[in-house]
Amino acid sequence: MVGAGDRPTARRWTGKLALAAAVLLIAALIYYRVRRGSFQWQLFLSTLYHVNWAWLALSIVLILLTYWGRALRWEVMLRPLGASVPVRRLTYDTAIGFSAVVLLGRAGEVVRPYLIAVSAGVPFSSQVAAWMLERILDLFAVLLLFGFAVAWIPSRGLAIGPALRWMLGAGGYLVAGIGIACLLFLVLFRNFSDAARARILSALTFLPQNYYQRVERMLEAFSRGMESTRDGRSVALLIAYTALGWLLIVGGYYALFLSLPATMQFKITDVVTILGFMAFGSLVQIPGIGGGLQVVATLVLTEIYRLPLETAIGVSLFIWFITFVVIVPVGFVCAFHQGLNWTKLRQLPKDISL
Repeated sequence: MVGAGDRPTARRWTGKLALAAAVLLIAALIYYRVRRGSFQWQLFLSTLYHVNWAWLALSIVLILLTYWGRALRWEVMLRPLGASVPVRRLTYDTAIGFSAVVLLGRAGEVVRPYLIAVSAGVPFSSQVAAWMLERILDLFAVLLLFGFAVAWIPSRGLAIGPALRWMLGAGGYLVAGIGIACLLFLVLFRNFSDAARARILSALTFLPQNYYQRVERMLEAFSRGMESTRDGRSVALLIAYTALGWLLIVGGYYALFLSLPATMQFKITDVVTILGFMAFGSLVQIPGIGGGLQVVATLVLTEIYRLPLETAIGVSLFIWFITFVVIVPVGFVCAFHQGLNWTKLRQLPKDISL
């Protein structure tokens, strides 16, 4: 029998399993379509060959600038701690951290807050709190994009296939539920941090002492991390830098689609629609591959925009390249500059504790 304390964990795993099942179902549908008919390799390769390299280069530049935008936002979250770190150093740590995520998967998420904590000379737990706040801000942006995608498709008269309809039904409720929970969590810790912390800790007294103390330190660090949301100017900067980062992402994908003959006719609204679905798909990630993003992109391009499967897979490869691959060599250069090597980065998730 599942106890009361186990229910949040059970719900979280249920949501993850539902999302993973959606991605696997979509992947199976694509695989079935490949096996059912003859795959036209010439059409697939033509998507890779006929590229406008100028637009592709601009796409890469814009995507790389998003990591600078993330460093600007993180600098705002460091201010309440009295820490001053050059944006260039934060950009290095950000590039290294995202490279670790690509290569290690979710285990690499701790690399970036750890490196920034070392650079700023602040507790690691405080930067995990900043990372949580960053994820909440990005989640709100994803909700906006996903909501736009859902609203825009009917207005264009585009048909939604059964696979996408199922994904919208399962994923839409999941993402909306997570968004509401995060908003509630954010409001509580912004306006009632002491009361919220005391309430959560009173509900976790069943935990062993060492785990309870770890949660207590984490909640205290998160309360400190939320200091940046109590100042109007800081909140405005966080929102502005979040908007800047996502505008750069939209611009990067728009430039990418302009570089490919099959998608160069797409309008900016089409790009935002596709990005809304892909942002949802990016919630599932596999080390070195990226997970559901490419699968969802392929499905949207074939089922909604009616591109041939071979062309859609080619476009998805470029999406994977600019989303995951381009940061890795930059991250390695930054790691070399910081005196880090791959062995150290791979070991970090095992050594770090809250």
